[in-house]
Amino acid sequence: MKKRLLVFAAACMVCMAVAAQQPDSTYAEKLGFRKGARVLILHVDDVGMSYDSNEGAIKAMTEGVATSCSVMMPCPWVPAFVHYYKEHPKLDVGLHLTLTSEWKGYRWGPLSGKKSTPGLVDAEGALWPSVAAVVEHASAAEVGTEIAAQLERARNMGFEPTHLDTHMGTLLAKPDFAQQYIELGIRNHIPVMVPGGHAKLISEQAQASEELLQQMRQAGKMLWASGLPVLDDLHNGSYGDKIPQELQGDDAKIQAFKTQQYIKGIRSLLPGLTMMIMHCTATTEVFPHISDSGPVRRGDMLAMLDPALKKAIRDEGIILTTWREVKERREKLNRTNP
Repeated sequence: MKKRLLVFAAACMVCMAVAAQQPDSTYAEKLGFRKGARVLILHVDDVGMSYDSNEGAIKAMTEGVATSCSVMMPCPWVPAFVHYYKEHPKLDVGLHLTLTSEWKGYRWGPLSGKKSTPGLVDAEGALWPSVAAVVEHASAAEVGTEIAAQLERARNMGFEPTHLDTHMGTLLAKPDFAQQYIELGIRNHIPVMVPGGHAKLISEQAQASEELLQQMRQAGKMLWASGLPVLDDLHNGSYGDKIPQELQGDDAKIQAFKTQQYIKGIRSLLPGLTMMIMHCTATTEVFPHISDSGPVRRGDMLAMLDPALKKAIRDEGIILTTWREVKERREKLNRTNP
């Protein structure tokens, strides 16, 4: 393991040296978008977590402006979504690599099994409920085993993901976890969600340290050098847009509130390729028994369906894209500049 970390660090230093010789530009520009373009992936997390999560994601992408989503492979409603995806293969669908199980009465365990990855499992036999607990108990090797198992399950189901990302940010919580995450993407030539460019919005929203930002930028350079596309930034503020109590239960009011929050977010985007995270959910009477986040998640879905948001995206000159498209753009560059 020590040898692998040294190799990883050395590769990062090489990538930094190469980048220092290149003109300053965003990854969006490198992918062929015009200079100064604000390019956006509107991304739905937590697909496969529940029936409601599946329905909300499908609605947001097929009837609204959301462009991408990712699936939590250890969760019980994955087969239903994958069956739908096979009938609609043009959708942009990745893996929401999952190392936590955060709800009290609705939980899931690792696909790799407790015997293979005991450090990932709590006293209930489920994944740990928090990122901090995973960091405390799990080894990087166990993390690598589990995320590889999640990719294997997807492929066994006939589902090739367009990208990889990380549930609750767990895979970016420690350098050796991040190494496993990045190596999985590079080894399988699958794009990896890392804000490896200027990372202005995510640094403000997550109050990220300069050390973490530098690590993410180094990871971005590694991914780019391996022939994969890279994000410039990540917008992760929507989950914090709590619905005021007086609006709850009124879809029209929830939609208006959340749409305005998204319009503010869109106006804050800087040039480059940004992924904006949301949790679109078509909440039923069952969802409150899973989580109290239903109003926020329902608001995400309703905002994606709002014509006012579509108009704001157009008025701001935002270019919507998908992980599938940016990978295709990167592969075209690989062919023209081998």
